Amino acid sequence: MTWNKFDFKLQAMSYKSQTVSQARQATRYFIACSLWLVACSFLTGCGIYSFNGTNIDPAVRTISISTIQNNAPTGPAFLTQRFTEDLKDYFQRNTNLKLVPRDGDLQFDGNIVAYDFAPASIQQVNGVSQAGSNRLTIQVKIRFTNTKDDKQSFEQIFQNFDDYAADRNIATINNDPNAVRTTTNKIITDIFNKSVANW
Repeated sequence: MTWNKFDFKLQAMSYKSQTVSQARQATRYFIACSLWLVACSFLTGCGIYSFNGTNIDPAVRTISISTIQNNAPTGPAFLTQRFTEDLKDYFQRNTNLKLVPRDGDLQFDGNIVAYDFAPASIQQVNGVSQAGSNRLTIQVKIRFTNTKDDKQSFEQIFQNFDDYAADRNIATINNDPNAVRTTTNKIITDIFNKSVANW
């Protein structure tokens, strides 16, 4: 088989055509990916959808959280400030809403209504009834107002608990910065899910 200059020219032109076609496909793919990323960023920023599962109306842009007062007589003194700040922090980390001092599009206020520490199970040891474990139960009453859609507003008591070994008393738990927070964090997650995740 012999090749002449014309054959080489045709082969070169065919290779060049394939290269141009591949370059065009790569460019189209790059543009499509870029547009998709821009669209996702826009939708997330507007609050229509975010990857953490929230379902917030685009008209909602701000949130205000009043101090959650501790009205439970046995609750530790730090509970008011810690719960309020943890609630604010959770919403700031998981939404794009701007935290404002008052009159937010979404508004939270409420109070801690119960802080109970009691035996969770009773065991018989040498014929004597003893606590097998102790349970800390916290209840928080929350009033949530959605100024953009009042049908989403609610007033509800959120409750959660944690069990502790029988040899731990309420004083040691109140002095443990992580013990109480374990329970309050679960309540904060429930409040978040009820108000903006629609779970």
